Order: sequence, then C-alpha cells, then structure tokens
Amino acid sequence: MITLTQLEYIVAVDTHRHFGKAAEACFITQPTLSMQIKKLEEDMEIIIFDRSKQPLIPTDIGQRVIEQARVVLKQAEEINNIVKDHKHQVSGMLRIGIIPTLAPYLLPIFIGEYKKKYPNIFIKVTEATTDNIIKLLNKDMIDVGVLVTPLKEEKIIEKPVFYEEMLLYANSSHKLHNQKEITLQDIATPEIWLLSDGHCFRDQVINLCSYLGTTDSQLPFHFEAGSLETLMNIVDHEGGLTLIPELAKATMSKKRAYNVKHFTTIKPLREVSLVYSRHFAKHKLINLLWNVMRDAVPKEMQEAERGTIVEWR
Repeated sequence: MITLTQLEYIVAVDTHRHFGKAAEACFITQPTLSMQIKKLEEDMEIIIFDRSKQPLIPTDIGQRVIEQARVVLKQAEEINNIVKDHKHQVSGMLRIGIIPTLAPYLLPIFIGEYKKKYPNIFIKVTEATTDNIIKLLNKDMIDVGVLVTPLKEEKIIEKPVFYEEMLLYANSSHKLHNQKEITLQDIATPEIWLLSDGHCFRDQVINLCSYLGTTDSQLPFHFEAGSLETLMNIVDHEGGLTLIPELAKATMSKKRAYNVKHFTTIKPLREVSLVYSRHFAKHKLINLLWNVMRDAVPKEMQEAERGTIVEWR
C-alpha cells in the first residue's frame, strides 16, 4: 500500500538529490527515510533512484512516479484547503520567490500589509532570477513567483498584477537629459549600462532597443551589474544611461528623480505577474496575495492599455 508519507519522501529526495538532506527536510532520520523508500520500491517492484550516480538521479520510471507523486500530494493538500475554506480559516505557509529588479521596490509596499491582514500565514521570501524561480516552482521548493511575464511555460499559470513603465535614467550631463523627444533609437547606444545575464530586465532592454553590444563602447569600463541601484550609482558617477522600472522611481530623492526621463514616442511596459504551478493547491492564499499587491500599486499601473508590453523571451 503506497502512503502519502512515502510519496513525500521520494519527492524530497528528488528535490535535494541527497538522502541525508531529504531526511533533514522531512524531520526524520536518514535510515527511516531510506527504509521507507526501499519498501516502496519493493512493493512496486521498481527502482526509483539510481544510487550509483552522485548526485543520485531518478530512473526513467522513477521520474514518472515522482511527477505523479507531486500531483497526488498537491491534491491531498487541496483537501485540507477545502476544509479550511469551509471553516473560513486563512492559514498555512506561503513560499514566495521574487526577482531582484522587483524585490527592493515592491516587497516593502505590500508584504507588511499582507502579513498584517493574514497573521496566520507564515511567509518565506526568496530573491532569485526568473530562471531559478521557475526551477524552484517545478521542484516545489516555492509556491509562487513574482516576476515579469509572459513566460510561455506550459506547466505554469500566470496571473498579471500590474504593468510598470520602463524609464530612462541618464547622467545629468548626458545629451538625452535635456532632449525634448526621446525615442527607442536614442538608447541603442554603446553608452548604455546593462544588468548582467540572467536578469529578465536586461533582456527587455535589449529587445526594446535591439542593442547587442559593440566593440567601440563609449563607456569608461566594461561592467554588467547585478542590481539596478548599482547601475544608477555608476551612471551618476561615470556618465551614460540605463533603464529602470517605474517602481524604482517612487523611493528616489528629488535630486535623483531629476535624472529620470520618459520616452515620448512610446510607453514601454513590463507585465508583472504572480506565477505558480498548475498543480498548486493554495489558490486562496494566491488570490489574497494578488489582491494585496493590486491595492499597493497605483490604479493606473493596473491597466495594460496604458502602453506597450515589452516581452523578454
């Protein structure tokens, strides 16, 4: 007889690819976990994990069993959620992944209110790039991601929250600073500073201006930053320009906000969404999170029609 506990154990081993770490995550001893998985394999007359590989990996049949185990565990969790809804209870754990170009500007304006409204929800937030958030979702290591869409991932549901404008941030001595009309062609220049690979905002900037890099860079040195704050500081001291999302302007000083410019021929937007697995069971917690985030941003940012959405994939 297959038990939910056994399914939890094989999913944990698949997630951590290590018996010891999986046992620790399940709060049991390694011998107990190993014994239960061995018993499951014997009962089903299959081998779930190839123990000859380091790190260990599932066998072909093992991978299929693990994928179904994740579905079964989510469905079992949904039963608990149905009962909680019936009793009007809002509780549980919500593990959130958020990208670095959103975290410093979006988290402070909604996460406190969410916790205040729903004190029985335990929240764990992880900052990661989009690709890593997708991996964490697929491995069930987080429940929901806050990132830029569309992703066009078959197994992931996207729930758009708001649409923020992409703005120009230029050094006060740069020619664009006092230019009345700013077009996309103006930022297709070697003077632009970019985030490092792995950041979707970098890819959006490249898609927006078709900038692919040149050998005659006019920047004082080559640098690809890991944060928008670093880019803006470099622009302030070294010159040039970069692009920033709309929420980044909200916390700026007046002096720094003076360097922010809007495009005059187009209003480029990035679509910010909650994303989660199709098998995700905590739909109520997601909807509550969505509502709190919507309330935290200006109403005009909730309209996709205010500009043109820039894809990054």
